[in-house]
Amino acid sequence: MKQRYVAELNEDLHGLVDALTSLGVTVHRPTDVDPATVEVRTPAWSASVVPPLNIRDNTLIAGNEIIETSPMIRSRFFETQLLKPVFQEYFRRGARWSTMPRPLMTDASFDLSYARASTAGGPMEPIEDPRASCYDVGHEMLFDAAQCLRLGRDIVANIATRNHALGVDWLERHLEGRFRIHRVHRLSDSHIDSMVLALRPGTLLCRSEAVVDLLPERLRKWDVIVPPAPEAQGFPRYEDDDLILTSPYIDLNVLSVSPEVVLVNEACPELMRTLERHGFTVVPVRHRHRRLFGGGFHCFTLDTVREGGPEDYLG
Repeated sequence: MKQRYVAELNEDLHGLVDALTSLGVTVHRPTDVDPATVEVRTPAWSASVVPPLNIRDNTLIAGNEIIETSPMIRSRFFETQLLKPVFQEYFRRGARWSTMPRPLMTDASFDLSYARASTAGGPMEPIEDPRASCYDVGHEMLFDAAQCLRLGRDIVANIATRNHALGVDWLERHLEGRFRIHRVHRLSDSHIDSMVLALRPGTLLCRSEAVVDLLPERLRKWDVIVPPAPEAQGFPRYEDDDLILTSPYIDLNVLSVSPEVVLVNEACPELMRTLERHGFTVVPVRHRHRRLFGGGFHCFTLDTVREGGPEDYLG
């Protein structure tokens, strides 16, 4: 990864912070990774360290509760540790704080059937030749928060593997009586926030009409915005395409700051015009290397406090 791309990513992140601050949003930043910390190690394996960039992936906010989900990639095993100062302060102020069981993450932990049967990429540990381990317990719950669409008292959860199903089992039991969990199957390989997003109550942004058919019945009655297909000229070109982590649909990964205001990549004029025609105020923000770093504005942010209460949209 060229240092120039990293420097430009940091410039764009500062621009995102400035845009949010200008809209009255309080912005917290995760702790930086110490440069001396280059490896994650457990009794079963070791991996390199990923910085806390796509912070929505491993934490689910459910009402007044912070839930650290069960990571699917070894290099992200301790990523939520870098959010601890923020979570600790919320806990002092009365928030609940829970953690899904931490997986052993041996080769046998991963249900590789979806990755082997699909051409889709996604956040799956690349295991070409699974090896037995004395720590094996079979398939474990491995479930990212970015597999969820939160709608007031309802959570839509995407399941593509047995790992995901176990994670949703835990989530249902843990949140029973407080939230309703709606299972959708193979909406994507894992994360769904470049497939479907709720822009405001009653309006969804979907990659295609086919996505709508996989949603819970009540959601199919919402207004659906299907944006124009992404165009190749909207993305930087790289010498090594192997670095690219996401599909061209990554720019659907917008962030709704309020029911009226949406942050959109400034490189997407057609998407901005589409949203404006539907009555949204669009705030353009620069994000150049989203396909290299695997996330958009929704991935990069974790909204912890919103105005209003837990509405019942699907009851």
